[in-house]
Amino acid sequence: METSGGTGNDTYTNSSPSSPRNNNSSRYGLQINPLRFFQAPVSTLLEYSGILGPRPNNSETEALVSDDFNDSSSVTPRSSGNGEVSIRIIGDQDQIGADDDRTIGQIGGAVGPVLVEGGNGNEVGDGERDSGVQARGAVDSGDGNGGSESNRDSTQQRYDIQQVARWIEHILPFSLLLLVVFIRQHLQGFFVTIWITAFMFKSNDILRKQTALKGERRISVLVFYSAVFMLHVIGVYWWFRNDDLLYPLVMIPPKAIPPFWHAMFFILVNDILVRQVAMAFKLALLMYYKNGRGHNFRRQGQMLTLVEYSLLLYRALLPTPVWYRFFLNKDYGSLFSSLTTGLYLTFKLTSVVEKVRSFFAAVKALSRKEIHYGSHATAEQVNAAGDLCAICQEKMHAPILLRCKHIFCEDCVSEWFERERTCPLCRALVRPADLRSFGDGSTSLFFQVF
Repeated sequence: METSGGTGNDTYTNSSPSSPRNNNSSRYGLQINPLRFFQAPVSTLLEYSGILGPRPNNSETEALVSDDFNDSSSVTPRSSGNGEVSIRIIGDQDQIGADDDRTIGQIGGAVGPVLVEGGNGNEVGDGERDSGVQARGAVDSGDGNGGSESNRDSTQQRYDIQQVARWIEHILPFSLLLLVVFIRQHLQGFFVTIWITAFMFKSNDILRKQTALKGERRISVLVFYSAVFMLHVIGVYWWFRNDDLLYPLVMIPPKAIPPFWHAMFFILVNDILVRQVAMAFKLALLMYYKNGRGHNFRRQGQMLTLVEYSLLLYRALLPTPVWYRFFLNKDYGSLFSSLTTGLYLTFKLTSVVEKVRSFFAAVKALSRKEIHYGSHATAEQVNAAGDLCAICQEKMHAPILLRCKHIFCEDCVSEWFERERTCPLCRALVRPADLRSFGDGSTSLFFQVF
């Protein structure tokens, strides 16, 4: 490629600086072309994130041009002595300096803008040019090989990523079409699952807020929420009264072998609704301990924890009848069905053992009379401490002396130890790490699928 005359100089100086600015605006300007994103969403996101560089319009020849161009290239500016400048780009196969003794040098690995001033015959001598070419070639020959290898590796890596992105883009429309058809086939199941899940999350927030109100809770509000929770559960089971949705609740396998997605639907719906029933029962406990203070507040937290661990144990057993009926399918052969059923029951047994241990630990904590993080303080100890609770900043009620010798109200420190294990003042470890407490009224939101 040769450019001569004033027009060539203007073209070189005007077009070359603009191309980096355009590349930077597309890559770092955080702009996404909607049409290009619709045609190639994966590649556009990779370019937007900086993993891939922005590709030109002719993307098929990008790799070939960049490899040949970066592998070996040289710039030969030529001055004709009359004010005109010509620039020639040649490769390794050409003899530098053989066809023109005015060659200045070769740039290895990459080509950049070269500024050559010429005119009126004011040129450098041939001997100085040849020595400059030799010296620069000796310096660039060592770095050129390493740069070429790294360029080839990065180009090959970009090419592999582009191929994977194009493969994903080819199968993405068909996959989305299949997903739409699948959702349409199970539209009722998706709607019901999303609805009862959202209702459960909202119910959990309501229960935690009512638990935090302590003595300010209103019985009418608790009764209203309990009725709404139970009516919601009864309505869902009534809607699916013709299905085998109720059999797993009493550990009876369904009558017919359920398909995989039907089995998942039965398990998810039952898992969510039994938590809803447990929340209604927890609201009843809040009614009973409405005005509880001190010992009653601690007992309320222990009861809520026991209910939650009982629920976790029951939820661990709830999917067993459904999967037992699913795996025990004689159509696959007696040996295969018996093997898969036995493996599932073995895995289930190992997970249920942990839930049983947690349940008995909660029962043991409820039956324990003494306070495992301290003892009741005497009147002399309360007077010495100042008879002022550091948590509520009021006069102490049922004061508790911790193992670190600090004194607090029993209901205040009991609520504190629902979340922490250290003293509120000195941060000394007071409460042993035995069992997670659910005294704040919260319910585990993880789904028990298997």
